[in-house]
Amino acid sequence: MYPFVRLAWQMFRHRKDGPLSLTGEHVSHHVCWPWDIDPWMELNNGRTLTLYDLGRLSAGARVGLMPVLKARGWGLTVAGSSVRYRRRVRVFDRIEMRTRSVGWDDRFVYMVQSMWVRGTCCSQALLRTAVTSPGGIVAPARVVEAMGVAGGSPSLPPWVAAWIAADGDRPWPPEPAPPVPRGIG
Repeated sequence: MYPFVRLAWQMFRHRKDGPLSLTGEHVSHHVCWPWDIDPWMELNNGRTLTLYDLGRLSAGARVGLMPVLKARGWGLTVAGSSVRYRRRVRVFDRIEMRTRSVGWDDRFVYMVQSMWVRGTCCSQALLRTAVTSPGGIVAPARVVEAMGVAGGSPSLPPWVAAWIAADGDRPWPPEPAPPVPRGIG
């Protein structure tokens, strides 16, 4: 089940934080609870993505996105992600999460998030996110304009641009696996 109580806590906790620029870094704090772990007693990889949701949503509130979404009936979605896991997050670890947008193109906003425990980075996620409407994806330029922010996207870091290009080469829909010859496997 989605952690709606934790989301409400994050929104409440950060309600009085100062406004944040579109590319400013939002820092939030979380705890790895027993219901977040896998059989190896560490933060489950699926729950990692859910906790990253909590950081993005509270960051969205600070940049002024939430009132715009509500007023227009828009929503949010993740259209792609790549996560690099480097250190285990154990039960009861206190997590510092850092969230920021690095830029956007004509369809998507690219965000970088990381989890830190005791000063060590445990994971980093690169996400392709979008604002949605009943008619489909809303262009980031339109969203930024609705937020009352002037200017275009900063240049995307080269490693983000490379990820976008590599993902663009990935076949969609996925190609079926080749048949396995009889007697093998």
